[in-house]
Amino acid sequence: MEQVQHRVRVLVVDDHAMMREGLRSVLEDYHDIEVVGVASNGEEAVAVVDHLRPQVVLMDINMPRMDGITATAHIKARHPCMIVLGISVNADDQHRDAIVRAGALSLISKEVGIKQLHEAIVESAQLNNEF
Repeated sequence: MEQVQHRVRVLVVDDHAMMREGLRSVLEDYHDIEVVGVASNGEEAVAVVDHLRPQVVLMDINMPRMDGITATAHIKARHPCMIVLGISVNADDQHRDAIVRAGALSLISKEVGIKQLHEAIVESAQLNNEF
């Protein structure tokens, strides 16, 4: 009998199309991740989480219309168990503190390799008993 493979359902949120599609493409190469959708700003992310039901949201901090910190607070208010991982080129203490206060698990620098990002996604899903 074939074992059922559980995949972590991920929503990628970033205002730069190349970053969104690049993350989607490389994450989909992992057998244990399913990118269920992308959003180009925080407002769009808040609107689609109810429908897409991701386990993990990769949330850029600096975006137009609604920044990632505000979007994280909205998402966590409606879905307290949903994991949000902030991503930013500005992964300093100030940004990390702000997104964690909004409800994110952590802030990951966009400078890290995809392997480290994959590990952070899988580990966060395991912490939440979703994987």
